[in-house]
Amino acid sequence: TMTIDGGNNVVDVHVRSGVFSSDTIFDYSTGYVATRLFSRNACFIMKLDKDRIPDLERLGRVAFERQTMRTVYSPDNVWVEFRRGHSWLGNMEDWLRYGKPIERLCAGLPLYK
Repeated sequence: TMTIDGGNNVVDVHVRSGVFSSDTIFDYSTGYVATRLFSRNACFIMKLDKDRIPDLERLGRVAFERQTMRTVYSPDNVWVEFRRGHSWLGNMEDWLRYGKPIERLCAGLPLYK
C-alpha cells in the first residue's frame, strides 16, 4: 500500500510479503529515503535520487496506477552499497538530518547509509 501525505511531503510504502515485508519512507522535505526490512531488523537510508525517483507531484498523479510500483521498484533502478553509519542506532544529528518520519520508522535499529 502507498500513502501520500502532500502536506508533509512524505510517502509511505508498505510491502506485506511474509519474510520479504518492508516499510519505506520517501521524505521529500529532507531528501532522504529509508527502508526498514523486517527480515533483517535494520534500516537502510539513502539520499533521494531525483533522477530515478518520481517527484511527489508526479507520484501523486499516478499513485493508483500499477505502473507507479513498476517505476519505483523497477530492475532499472541503480544498485547501491550501504555502509554502517557513524552511530549504530543513530544519534540526534542523524535524526535532525533525516526527519521525524524516518526517525519513527528506524529508531532503535542499526542504520546503514
